Parts: sequence; structure tokens; C-alpha cells
Amino acid sequence: MQPGILVIYTGGTIGMVEDSETGVLNPFDFEHLTDQIPEIKKFNYRIDSISFDPIIDSSNMEPAVWVRLARLLEENYEAYEGFVILHGSDTMAYTASALSFMLENLSRPVILTGSQLPIGMIRTDGKENFITAIEIAAARKDGRAIVPEVCIYFEYQLYRGNRTHKYNAEHFEAFRSVNYPVLAQAGVHIRYNEAAIHQATDQEFRIFTRLDTNIAVLKLFPGISPSVVSAVLSTEGVRAVIIETYGAGNAPTQQWFMEALREATAKGLIICNVSQCRGGAVIQGKYETSAWLEKAGVVSGRDMTIEAAVTKLMYLLGNGYSTSRVKKYFQKPLRGEMTA
Repeated sequence: MQPGILVIYTGGTIGMVEDSETGVLNPFDFEHLTDQIPEIKKFNYRIDSISFDPIIDSSNMEPAVWVRLARLLEENYEAYEGFVILHGSDTMAYTASALSFMLENLSRPVILTGSQLPIGMIRTDGKENFITAIEIAAARKDGRAIVPEVCIYFEYQLYRGNRTHKYNAEHFEAFRSVNYPVLAQAGVHIRYNEAAIHQATDQEFRIFTRLDTNIAVLKLFPGISPSVVSAVLSTEGVRAVIIETYGAGNAPTQQWFMEALREATAKGLIICNVSQCRGGAVIQGKYETSAWLEKAGVVSGRDMTIEAAVTKLMYLLGNGYSTSRVKKYFQKPLRGEMTA
């Protein structure tokens, strides 16, 4: 039986072709996908596609689209062995992180990919990204998917989606996963790092579509003013704030700053500590400049990416958990997004 792969095109550079007369980039018709990528005819797979109409620029990605994607996956889950989502690269790590939390007990690959150059251009990186993403989505061993999780495939590397960030806007190697090893390396062969890949369970697949966006991100910098900190912490309706701290989770020890955080947590605001560094982890208490955060009720994001922290909070708050449960689960790995 041929593996069935569903391709979902949300938008982004990969699905563009250049008009020969005007030079303008336009999305191509996915009904004629094999005209642009004739190589996929060589796959012994059944490949179907769904294209968003209108397509969505990566910069306009929002939680409502994540909900739409989750529902599409749920509706088509039993009909296909794997899924490939074509997506703009700018917010791909956010979408991959969000879907990792929204899709529970996943036993099929959900591979996000895209490109830095349109697929209709001669030097495009889109063809290789797309072709290999399809092959990974279809890959099975002993009747089970090899990579049953939400991933990003880009430039010969397969990453866990909620461990990934975009770090380069010009190179084809646009993504990195600093705190977690790659799940697969594509060369002459695709070599899977099976020890790093999540193992599927036999529990029933289900989706969560309630996301609460009442969160804020406060990035620290030398000279940040009390008025800026106060404005973020006291924003009406905000339920949680992620503070991007220095190094291993360090923050200023000025009296006004410490008091502002203590007062906010005492009023029930959830404050989470995520490092500005892409590599390494928050270790509250390692230095004097972070020990007080623990006492003030700030919770550690450990080695989570900011993308994972943002979407995880949306997911936890959306589930209606109490403040104490949100704090508890934020500090626990739910989908492999942090190191245990």
C-alpha cells in the first residue's frame, strides 16, 4: 500500500514562482505541483495537497491559523501516514512549537519546511527541502513512523520543532537547534538519530485548540527604565510575562526592579524566566543576580527557546489551568521542549 502524504501550503517563499513578464512573485497552483517539482513523481507515495486561500505571509501568522492547521490535521489524520506543512520561515519556529503542544499523542510525522528562495528560481533551496521533507514524512520502520513528532526540516537538517529558532535571514541554513541534537541528517542517505527522536505511544490522538494570547515578553537591557517595566507588568488583561534575562537567567538587583516583580507575582501575574542566550539554560540561584527571582515567585524556563515558551504559555493558559498548575507545567517537559 502506498503511503499517503498530505501537503498543506499556508504561504511563504517556497510556494512562489516568478512571472516571466513582470518579475512579480505569485503563488503557484498546487494542482500542478509536479510541473514545478517533477522529481516527486518518482516517489511511490500518494501525495495530496491543500492550499490556504488566501495564503498567509509568515509575518501575519497568528494563533487562529495554528487552530486551523490543528483541525486540518485532525480531520485528515487517519487518511494519511504523514504531513508536510509549507510555511514562511520567519515564524516557522513559533508554528512548530505551537503545534507540538496542540497535538497530543502524535504518532505521525508533521514536518514543516520552506525556503529562502522561491521554488521557481534556478538556485532555490525549496526543491531539496520539500522533497526530503516528503521522504521523512513517509519514512517508516516496522510499520511505524520513524519521526512521530512536529519537526522542521531545512537545509539537510531535521530539528525538533519546539527546539528550533531561525537565526539567519540570508543563508540557506536558516535554522538551528542549539540545546537539542538534530533528529536526522540528510546526505547520500538520511541518517536518523533515533535516540533523540520522541517515541510514539498507542494513546488516542487528540488536539487542543484553546490558546490564550494574554501574555507579554519583556526583554531586559542595561538602562531599562522603571516606567517600561511597570507598563508591561501592569498591562490590562495580561496573565503571564516572559522576561528575557541575561546569561543563565540573571536580572538586575536594583530595589525598584525587585519590588516590581514581587508585587506583580503577589497579585497573581505569572512571570517566567527565559534567557536571551540561544544556547544554555536558565539556572535560577546559580548567581546572586538570579537567586532572588526564585524567592520572588518567578518560574524558570530552563533551556526553552522563546518560541516554545510563548506558545507553551498560550497552551497552558488556554486550558484553563490555575496559576499554580501553569507554573508547575511550565517547568516540566511536556513535548520534549526542555531538558528534564
